[in-house]
Amino acid sequence: MSQYDWSRFSQKIYINAPVQKVYDKWTTRAGLESWFLRKAEFKTPDGVLKEHDSLIQKGDTYEWMWHGHPDTTVEHGVVTEANGKDRFRFVFGKAGIVTVQLTDHGDVTEMLLTQDSIPTDEESKANYHVGCSTGWTFYEANIKSILEGGLDLRNKNPAYTNVINS
Repeated sequence: MSQYDWSRFSQKIYINAPVQKVYDKWTTRAGLESWFLRKAEFKTPDGVLKEHDSLIQKGDTYEWMWHGHPDTTVEHGVVTEANGKDRFRFVFGKAGIVTVQLTDHGDVTEMLLTQDSIPTDEESKANYHVGCSTGWTFYEANIKSILEGGLDLRNKNPAYTNVINS
């Protein structure tokens, strides 16, 4: 039996929406706040705050906050790739690097999310490999829900904590 690779995981989902529409949900503040984050602020490499609907570019930095978490739970990182059509990559804090690859399959878009360069100490295995994998599973289902029917599955009530949908 081969040894399990705790430094990475990949997850795939098919979404009934055009590639560009899925890409825009990942690469604009408005898009990310519609299915993933309560705040997705981006700045250009020279520190200028990007507009709500501006496409994210390589070198932009971000500040992210989630529903169901206090303002002290903030993630900072940098966009390392954004090709404008089907590939987006960013450094996800200490949790590694996330790559989103979109592939057109005619009537559906394949969204493949890979998180790699995850530290492999015991705490990181639990927090980043297992924890992020669980979180991405929910958010992948939520982007599909938003794009296919409009229902947002996120918990937005700060009184409800430690739930899978925030």
